[in-house]
Amino acid sequence: MTTKRKILIGLLVIVLAIIAIGAWLIRGNPADHSVDEVAGTEPLLTNPEAETFPTIAIAEPIGWKDDETPTAAEGLVVTRFAEGLEHPRVVYTLPNGDVLVTLTRAPANNTAGGIVGFIEEILYERAGSAGQSPEQLVLLRDVDGDGVAETRKVLRDDLATPSGIEWRDGKLYIANHDALLSFDYALGDDVVAGDATKLMDLPPAGSHWMRNIFMPPEGDVIYIAVGSASNIGEKGMEIEKGRAAIHEYNVESGKSRIYGTGMRNANGMAYNPWSEELWTTVNERDMLGSDMVPDYLTNVPIGVNYGWPWYYYKDNVDDRVEAPMPSTLPGYVRNPEFALGPHVAALGLVFTEEGSRMGTNFGNGAFIARHGSWNRKPPSGYDLVYVEFDDRGNPQGKPVEVLGGFLTGDGTTRGRPTWVDWAGDGALLMSDDTAGIIWRVIAPDAEPAAKPVAPVRKSLSPRRNLTGDPKGRFNQDFSREAKAAAAAKAAE
Repeated sequence: MTTKRKILIGLLVIVLAIIAIGAWLIRGNPADHSVDEVAGTEPLLTNPEAETFPTIAIAEPIGWKDDETPTAAEGLVVTRFAEGLEHPRVVYTLPNGDVLVTLTRAPANNTAGGIVGFIEEILYERAGSAGQSPEQLVLLRDVDGDGVAETRKVLRDDLATPSGIEWRDGKLYIANHDALLSFDYALGDDVVAGDATKLMDLPPAGSHWMRNIFMPPEGDVIYIAVGSASNIGEKGMEIEKGRAAIHEYNVESGKSRIYGTGMRNANGMAYNPWSEELWTTVNERDMLGSDMVPDYLTNVPIGVNYGWPWYYYKDNVDDRVEAPMPSTLPGYVRNPEFALGPHVAALGLVFTEEGSRMGTNFGNGAFIARHGSWNRKPPSGYDLVYVEFDDRGNPQGKPVEVLGGFLTGDGTTRGRPTWVDWAGDGALLMSDDTAGIIWRVIAPDAEPAAKPVAPVRKSLSPRRNLTGDPKGRFNQDFSREAKAAAAAKAAE
């Protein structure tokens, strides 16, 4: 055999080896369980399968044809409220019915750099997230009440990767990726003039660059969600200072504090009307297989810690984390209330409220936009779902699809559900960032929903001495109080 032939055979072997390795990497780690199995109040948590290379399965966005709409659940109708928008993310309805939306993308040069950054850029391009951020705050107005926004005004175009929006008492609050801002703004105006007032700095950009904000119905505080800069703290915990957390800013005093932490990437925030407390959606960690770890919906009591990066789902330790665990953490981590499925990328969140018109099948719970996976086989998310709550404010059952039909079945998607808010007429608005559309969903024959009523809560009688079985006595007292509350409700 000639030397030339040996060289050619050697090169062929190398090429085939590269192809085989590439095929193995592309194959990834397919799921063994359905999304529903890894969802609900008691999700299936399988043994983690640590990945050196992440499973990659990006559904490339292709957009919606003019005659296409998402598939709506029975009794609901979906139409286009606005279209032709450049990457709409957060949607927010003002008290007068005007709708604001931030057109935004990640800050420039936000990838890791080097080979990893090169791969990230390719993934962002395929997922429809690449490109320069429009940096705009846009007003949409449905003048004639037909469910379509006829008026479109750019209110600001000098922002820095804007996300969260809130308005209260003549002040408009916007969260850039690196700062919380306020502007003077009167309802009905077609311009937001004047310079911004910076209220507080925020940890900039990072792997999770959105900064959602939320103001509770009462009080002068703003909650700001700030995601982590990494998957499991692999860049060091110093860069994670102030991240993976929800901050609280006091408008009156100008002071801020960490309100809750240990949440890798908190996103949508809303007040649970039955328990009257803050709830949020959270995106969990990657590279533990297609079945792990589920994103979740949960409450956020003050001072809470959900364990990131050391723990997930209360007592599950992530052995990959190299950073030393704080000695105070074990035993303090809280368990999430409701799993939304693995890698679904849960974003926007609203609860049913007074005046909402989604019908009796969707009249007592939460709506969540699941943006969709990039690292699960088969893909998960790419839909709008509903989670039912009981009258005491607890989630029940499994997520129920409200809008679907985004995935085509051939490896592409028509769009990606992103954010939700209620329109002034009780319809639900949902942004679809890669398609540039805001969808409007409503049960046209439904009466406006009544205001959710928080249950009357009464403290248990004080125990003045411990006799017998304390746990048994507690259960007896709790049962007695619960029965009394139920009887009082029935008598109303």
